[in-house]
Amino acid sequence: MGVAGAKAMVITVSDGVSSGHREDKSGAALESLLAESGFSVDRAIVADEFDQIAEVIRSAARTTNLVVTTGGTGFGPRDVTPEATASVLEREAPGLAQLMISSGLESTRMAALSRLRVGAIGPALVVNVPGSPKGAVESLEAILDLIPHALELLAGNTRH
Repeated sequence: MGVAGAKAMVITVSDGVSSGHREDKSGAALESLLAESGFSVDRAIVADEFDQIAEVIRSAARTTNLVVTTGGTGFGPRDVTPEATASVLEREAPGLAQLMISSGLESTRMAALSRLRVGAIGPALVVNVPGSPKGAVESLEAILDLIPHALELLAGNTRH
C-alpha cells in the first residue's frame, strides 16, 4: 500500500479552535506534512470533551487509514485526548509513542510532559501528537517513515 492513495484524518482537539477564538495552526501544519507524504487529508475540529473526541476518532477510523489528533495531550484539566483515545483503541503501539517523545526531547525537555497514545482501531492507525505546530510536526515526523509499514501490517499484509 505505501502511503500513495492512503487517507488520513487530522483531528484538532481544542476548545479555542472549536469555538472560533483561535486559528488551527497545528492542524494545517499536519495536513501539509501528510499531503506532501502522499496522503489525501481531511480535517475535523472537536472541543476538549472526552465523548466527542472518542466518537470523532472512532468515526474517522472507519473511513481512513491514519487518524492523527493534535492537542489535548498535556497536563491541563481539560487535556483528555489520551484517555479518550485509549477508550477506543483496540491495540496500543507504545513504541511509536516513545519514539515521538524521545525525538521531542532532542528539541525541548517539555516533550517529557507529553501524554501521547498510538494504536490501532481495525486497520486504522491512530496517533496523538501535541497541540503546538512545532511539537505536532516534529512528533509525526519522528514516526512518518514507519507509518507505511504499520498500515501494511494493519491491512493484513504480513509477508516480508
